[in-house]
Amino acid sequence: MYGRDFTSILDLSAAELAMLLDLALGMKRDGCSPVLAGQTLAMVFEKPSLRTRTSFDMAMHRLGGRALYLSPREVQMGEREPVKDVARVLSRMVQGIAARTYLHSTVTELAAYADVPVVNALSDDEHPCQALADLLTLRERHGSLQGVRVAYIGDGNNVARSLAYASVLSGVDLIVATPADYALPDETIEIARALQGTGSVTQVRDPYEAVRDAAAVYADVWTSMGQEEETAQRTEDFAGYEIDAALMAAAPRDAIVMHDLPAHRGEEISDEVIESPNSVVFDQAENRMHAQQAVLASILGGVS
Repeated sequence: MYGRDFTSILDLSAAELAMLLDLALGMKRDGCSPVLAGQTLAMVFEKPSLRTRTSFDMAMHRLGGRALYLSPREVQMGEREPVKDVARVLSRMVQGIAARTYLHSTVTELAAYADVPVVNALSDDEHPCQALADLLTLRERHGSLQGVRVAYIGDGNNVARSLAYASVLSGVDLIVATPADYALPDETIEIARALQGTGSVTQVRDPYEAVRDAAAVYADVWTSMGQEEETAQRTEDFAGYEIDAALMAAAPRDAIVMHDLPAHRGEEISDEVIESPNSVVFDQAENRMHAQQAVLASILGGVS
């Protein structure tokens, strides 16, 4: 992947995805070499973050490089100056860009004008680094991803979209349970099913149907940043989609609980479930760092 952008899970083949997971597991087990010594990653963020900022910062540190955080107030892409100008200025000074944006088009425009690799650290379309951390967590638990059934309960959002693509490529069988108006678009399902992989993605309405035989039950917030005005309506629409003790009782007893965080406890997931022995949400959070180490070492350092 050396020198390439990573703006979407669709930028990867099944073999490249497996390589990144192998690399991440190896780095987590054995530690990192300073393959990015002397390199700097610019982190251009339009949204605040705990896990994304910390994981990218620490990934660069562990790889021997450094990360430079550029806040929304400092850059103001598209307002203070055009996105294409930000891309070209940063390309003269850093070796890579991680962008956490509202619009996916901002990430793709950065990639179009930058002369250095651009990594999608979250956009409204996708959250590819999160999907890598999710698969890494499942690999640690199951050894192989082939045939692992994951039930995703909630909004068919950017997290669900990246997870759908990653599942098909990696061999995971993903069941997405959403209210009718919040399902993944048909186009997303068609793209996912057309990928050259051994996994699958299915959409249902009933969360109890989704968790039956699931090895993992996954929650995400019902209202993401930028959707705050929809909170009341979404809370009403998602009634019955909380991952609580009753829903987990319908899943296998050893099913793990996943959440990409931050969690709205008492909404999409109960405090009891997220604090249960089956919860791996903090493993997922840590694995953001290890997954991003693999991505950065691959595209900036040519490691495979």
